[in-house]
Amino acid sequence: MRAEILKTILILLLCTFLGGCSFIFQTGRRSDVQKIEELSTQVDELAQAKQILEDRLAQEIQDKQVKLKRMEKGLVVTFVADILFDSGKAKIKSEAFPILDKVARVLNENVADLKVGIEGHTDNEPIKVSGWKSNWELSTERALSVLHYLSDEKEVSPSRLSVIGYGEYQSVADNATKEGRKLNRRVEVVIYPKITKVKETKVTEEPVLEESKENLK
Repeated sequence: MRAEILKTILILLLCTFLGGCSFIFQTGRRSDVQKIEELSTQVDELAQAKQILEDRLAQEIQDKQVKLKRMEKGLVVTFVADILFDSGKAKIKSEAFPILDKVARVLNENVADLKVGIEGHTDNEPIKVSGWKSNWELSTERALSVLHYLSDEKEVSPSRLSVIGYGEYQSVADNATKEGRKLNRRVEVVIYPKITKVKETKVTEEPVLEESKENLK
């Protein structure tokens, strides 16, 4: 009974961490025990990575240049774009390299088997003099710059990396204010868990054939 209670608690914690996932486990099934062990390992990996990043990026987090957050999609490392790029540019500033190096080290040493997505975002200010066609191009090029730095300079496996540019369409703050626009100009490095959602299905038991009383006599 105690083991079953511990299993239930673990599953609830996993779903709280990842959000929206539903699994069905049956008592005593070896495959379910393996699932629990696998889920526990993956959660431990991301939790450990978050702790390490919090320690290494403590000053940047305190200065509100970097933010760490566990979300349904994974562990998200958010960089305020101003710390990485000059206004309207997609070339990473040299002073930002040490910050990215801290993240790259964790990607290579602590979560080396997990996929990583790099997402670019901008505010809603229209492109004027920088030469980009739109904020989509700027956000995508900035994300690509981070991807190439991690891959080419820090040897994060290219097979693990993906990139997307959202432009101005995934804002996290009010673009009507200067501070809000600053928060919206960002690059997010997302460490994805391996866990995938599964549909909840009904579990039916096979009928048990009982011997007739006559056969038991």
